[in-house]
Amino acid sequence: MSVKIERINNMLVEEISYILATEIKDEDIKFVTITGANTTNDLSFAKIYFTTLKEKEKTLEALNNASGFIRKMLADRIEIRHIPELTFIYDESIEYGKRIEQIIENINENKEQFK
Repeated sequence: MSVKIERINNMLVEEISYILATEIKDEDIKFVTITGANTTNDLSFAKIYFTTLKEKEKTLEALNNASGFIRKMLADRIEIRHIPELTFIYDESIEYGKRIEQIIENINENKEQFK
């Protein structure tokens, strides 16, 4: 990944997080954390990864409905020729990490029982 794309990804995460925190009034988007962005090399599309404390399907739908508004806000904040189309994707990595942590905890508990 080029430095330029990486920089744009970081700006997208930062600015979208700010927009969600300050500009969006939708209650379904209140407890969203943007965890990452992956922009194509031609800057036409960006996958935006998020986690939420609320129902993920409802939040995903609300984010995708708000993507046009978010793009318009990004155009005012980020100085690039073309703001990419945004696709929001639920970030499974945190849940995956929690599952692995739970498995390790269970293994350690079982070790203690057999001592």
